[in-house]
Amino acid sequence: MSKAKVKYYVVWVGQNPGIYTSWQQCQEQIVGFPNAKYKSFKNKEEAEIAFNSSATKYINKSKKGVKRPEFEHFEKEIVKNSISVDAACSRNPGLMEYRGVYTFSKEEIFRIGPLDDGTNNVGEFLAIVHALALLKKNNDSKTTIYTDSRTALSWVRNKKVKTTLAQTKTNRNVHLLIQRALTWLHNNSYSNKILKWNTKKWGEIPADFGRK
Repeated sequence: MSKAKVKYYVVWVGQNPGIYTSWQQCQEQIVGFPNAKYKSFKNKEEAEIAFNSSATKYINKSKKGVKRPEFEHFEKEIVKNSISVDAACSRNPGLMEYRGVYTFSKEEIFRIGPLDDGTNNVGEFLAIVHALALLKKNNDSKTTIYTDSRTALSWVRNKKVKTTLAQTKTNRNVHLLIQRALTWLHNNSYSNKILKWNTKKWGEIPADFGRK
């Protein structure tokens, strides 16, 4: 019987930054830690090189090394007064987090998680509503929101979350956030545009976590 392959998890920002050889050990360093930065690698050598380098070099790397078009090349097509949102999930369900950034500067505006036992679609939905609520609070009805999730877009427009994610003891907070988001949608109106990010043409959305 062949031995299971060991993955190496680099934690750049967490409770105790370092290199770990199990997902459980990695989780202990990042769960509940604001703006945690981590990524898995296939072997120890790659992990050590990464750990001694900047996290940005790795978490923003394109999928399979394929060069993505820089969205700035299409700036005339993209609304400048906009923010972009995205979510990341380690498994389905798994550790979920979401954030929002200014589209052109990529400056982070908000970031929530990691939260236990969420899904990517749920995270995308929560990110959009979080952005809407933030803009509403700031009396901003002009800023556009970009998302790369058609599913989350439909949930927001229909004010209904069609998820099969069952509530458990570990994901109670996720479900609380879903209910709060739905309550907000039913009790508030907004005129901000929510647009689908054209990933195929423009590359990854600026809020992407870069962990694909």
